[in-house]
Amino acid sequence: MQKETDCIFGLHAVIEAIKAGKQIDRLLVKQGLQGALYHELMTEVKAHNIVYQIVPVERIELVTRKNHQGVLAWLSVIEYQYIANLLPMVFEKGDDPLIIALDGVSDVRNFGAIVRTAECLGAHAIIIPEKGSARITADAVKTSAGALHSFPVCREKSLVRSIEYLKESGLKVFCAGEKSAKSASETSLTGPSVLILGAEDKGISRELIALADHLIKIPMTGTIGSLNVSVAAGILLYEMVRQRSV
Repeated sequence: MQKETDCIFGLHAVIEAIKAGKQIDRLLVKQGLQGALYHELMTEVKAHNIVYQIVPVERIELVTRKNHQGVLAWLSVIEYQYIANLLPMVFEKGDDPLIIALDGVSDVRNFGAIVRTAECLGAHAIIIPEKGSARITADAVKTSAGALHSFPVCREKSLVRSIEYLKESGLKVFCAGEKSAKSASETSLTGPSVLILGAEDKGISRELIALADHLIKIPMTGTIGSLNVSVAAGILLYEMVRQRSV
């Protein structure tokens, strides 16, 4: 559970944080909250596209019982980016973009490990959805060996729309899954690409699989049917980088 020391609370404090340009990672608002300050808060929230949840007061008081005024927020540990701003800069540098998209990967340590691998192997960015993804905490930063302070993370409202944008921009879409017919080594992974990885329990959503140009897998001969998602990310990214360097 996130701790009181990691958050800010109170209407004035949260409003001022937003106005000061602080990125809000998560915002909880008490059900039934009213008043002028509440309306000012919601105006700022909508103007800055901040993700928020309306919750019972008990949910807030699991974190703090101080004078929260029905509002509790966590500041982002990193500064998120947008893929539509980042992608043109990659092309302008003359690079073939290598983007990773994570669908439902919620474990912070797995997330941190994937970022570390992506940075080491020369990927350009990771895309995560606003909802259903790992919260970027101090644990994630530690697991990434500090890579999260410099590696671009794009948090988007819709992963499907982001992948559609990447396809329209000329990127090939690769979905990784154990049921795929072709192995990564049998597939051409060169050129502008986006690699989609899913959660270990649910895999990649049907909407994203439908956008894939190629479904790829890591061949395995052991008795366990799947790999940890961060390990799979490392293997697949290495193969993509290897093919690019041949």
